[in-house]
Amino acid sequence: MRFRAFLLVLMISSCGAGVRSQESGAPEAVTAIEAGKVIDVENGKVLEKQIILLRGKKIEAIGSDVKIPAGAKILNLSAKTVLPGLIDCHSHLADGDQAQNADPFNQLRRTASQIALESVPNARVTLESGITTVRDAGVYRALNDVALRDAINKGYIIGPRMFVAGAYITITGGAGAMTGQAPDIKLPWDLHYGEANSPWEVRQKVRQLAHDGANHIKLLSTGAVLTHDSNPNSLEFTPEELQAAVSEAKNFGLRVMVHAHATEGIKNAIRAGAASVEHAELVDDEAIALAKEHGTYFDMDIYDEECIQGEKRPDDFLEHDRGLAQMQRINFGKAVRAGVKMAFGTDSGVCPYKDSVKQFAFMVKYGMTPMQAIQAATINAADLIGRADQFGSLRAGKFADIVAVDGDPIADIRQLEHVTFVMKEGVIYKQ
Repeated sequence: MRFRAFLLVLMISSCGAGVRSQESGAPEAVTAIEAGKVIDVENGKVLEKQIILLRGKKIEAIGSDVKIPAGAKILNLSAKTVLPGLIDCHSHLADGDQAQNADPFNQLRRTASQIALESVPNARVTLESGITTVRDAGVYRALNDVALRDAINKGYIIGPRMFVAGAYITITGGAGAMTGQAPDIKLPWDLHYGEANSPWEVRQKVRQLAHDGANHIKLLSTGAVLTHDSNPNSLEFTPEELQAAVSEAKNFGLRVMVHAHATEGIKNAIRAGAASVEHAELVDDEAIALAKEHGTYFDMDIYDEECIQGEKRPDDFLEHDRGLAQMQRINFGKAVRAGVKMAFGTDSGVCPYKDSVKQFAFMVKYGMTPMQAIQAATINAADLIGRADQFGSLRAGKFADIVAVDGDPIADIRQLEHVTFVMKEGVIYKQ
């Protein structure tokens, strides 16, 4: 009996050791992509007939004379244009079913768990559209985005690489609060998690978010369009509060993105040291000059107006929005011509998630070249996130985040609305 028990223990131990040995010693898969054209976003060029050699999750080599090792898996994309995985620097993947969110009050009709589960398809459709990385810009139900990010990272669900804000930091009754309720309504903790009303309260919220897993900090410097009882022209956080956020975030190695519609709110964010200003409809010449001087990125979501006006929205939202769209599109062109750093940010969730890629055509229509629009969603976006060494271009050592289209997006930017091949970290999700 003892001998049989000893043999059983020995067999289990040997089996475990064998599995560990296989896991540690297994060679990484080698794949060679034969690309007809490759968009070199770092140099603004289109290269012909390139071989992209992948080992595991990363690019090992790229060039016209790369030798394909014996036994490598070969992917024939010789009839396609290949480019880095696209990056959306202003998304809202974790807000649940997009069709239910024309009015934020609908968040109160579902539990946080329902909203988290409704967000699973948002992640998948975003990845399948060609967006392999997002910088998520906050959620009404605090920390749902952290949960979604972690589920993707653990392989439970399919989606893009996510960098998340955790929650909005906003003043009481501000643009990121669930305003419009009767004063005697008590909201759950996750709907007022980020409220702060002084520099020290702002610092406390940054510390809490850093502890709870945020990758960056999102503040709202002005009122908002899609918030009840708000005014996009109002100033909310003071310069001192914005500066406190940037200072405290830096202590944790985090960057700050700031929502701002009104001109002074944009300037306050730039002067405080924000990494990016979101929306920036009412930016003026002084703010453009400040952004260029400070190296501040603009994320100007110039497509989502099609959905704000095109879908049924509350009347007060349409009133907030009146006139802002045209100003934003005019000012987008002015910022591009001035040489301000621009990233691709769509405010996804305002429009259906599959439609985020439609913004490329609007960026070209209002002032960018096709190459500039692609760079905004690749190398520029990676730089804004602070991960240009990991993704954002096709270079040896970076993650194998690769997408392809059948046509030439430099000749017709709308080709990016029809991505036919998607790879993230060496794994194919669409072909």
